[in-house]
Amino acid sequence: MTIKRIDHIAIAVEDLNQSLGFWEQALGLHVHEVRNVPEQAVDVAFLPVGASEIELVNPVTTDSGIAKWMQKRGPGIHHICFEVDDIRQTLAELAEHGMELIDKEPRTNKDGKLYAFVHPRSTGGVLVELYQVP
Repeated sequence: MTIKRIDHIAIAVEDLNQSLGFWEQALGLHVHEVRNVPEQAVDVAFLPVGASEIELVNPVTTDSGIAKWMQKRGPGIHHICFEVDDIRQTLAELAEHGMELIDKEPRTNKDGKLYAFVHPRSTGGVLVELYQVP
């Protein structure tokens, strides 16, 4: 297993435009793209930071996974994502070490990236996402 870099840190927010004020005005980051992700019922703002990104994730329905997560925990860091060289090998190695996988097989997003999640019960309370760029 090789972790190449931190791909992104996702932050759940209640109001995307209000949250952007801090990231853009106070920190000087610039939004690269805002995208609606209908299958997850969220809007996402992507703010590059070096070779990584901050993703501000705003639920657009009250019953989405992010909205339910926020109802329990409030806004804040939702997950950290690592880019790996071989996601299937990484998942197999994590399973061998007894890690609880949310996704035993990777899924594919619209950009063709393979991704999978590791349950926070196995990571000290942090939801971990793994990406493999095709």
